[in-house]
Amino acid sequence: MAEELNIIVSDAAASMSKAINHLEAELAKIRAGKANPIMLEGITADYYGSPTPISQVANIVTLDARTISVQPWEKNMLQVIERAIIAANIGINPQNDGVSIRLFLPPLTEERRKELVKKCGVEGEQAKVSIRNIRRDAIEQIKKLQKDGASEDECKDAETAAQATTDKHIVIVDKLLAAKEVEIMAI
Repeated sequence: MAEELNIIVSDAAASMSKAINHLEAELAKIRAGKANPIMLEGITADYYGSPTPISQVANIVTLDARTISVQPWEKNMLQVIERAIIAANIGINPQNDGVSIRLFLPPLTEERRKELVKKCGVEGEQAKVSIRNIRRDAIEQIKKLQKDGASEDECKDAETAAQATTDKHIVIVDKLLAAKEVEIMAI
């Protein structure tokens, strides 16, 4: 039984780490003043009837700190990609010059920076909720094992370990959010 309890706690820790990785990926998409091709990740364009990530139908590069260039491999994809970027509502108007699409990032205003910090907070809260749900599921599994005959002391130890793991991951989320806020608010 002790081995099963250890597996439950380690599976919960692995799932919590995945939630942290997801948060890191979501925070990377939120711009902090510098142009980054990751900002376009998750935006899909209609490529011959199927939604395809822009990175798979075009070359995306940063020309300088405030400019991203999107050069489609097929010229007929220019309008489609431009519409997809506009529909994604990332706060940047694409400039189509007939060959490529350029995205000029305007300097962030104080108000926009605060909006981005709030958006980061929402992502962080979603990560925390996810981590707490993982803890809840692990504790339910532990209680089920206790009903099936596992020792009460071992189950309490496993619950304590699950809570400690949760606390550790919540602290990581808070650190990631604090670092991203500093990055966004820096002028």
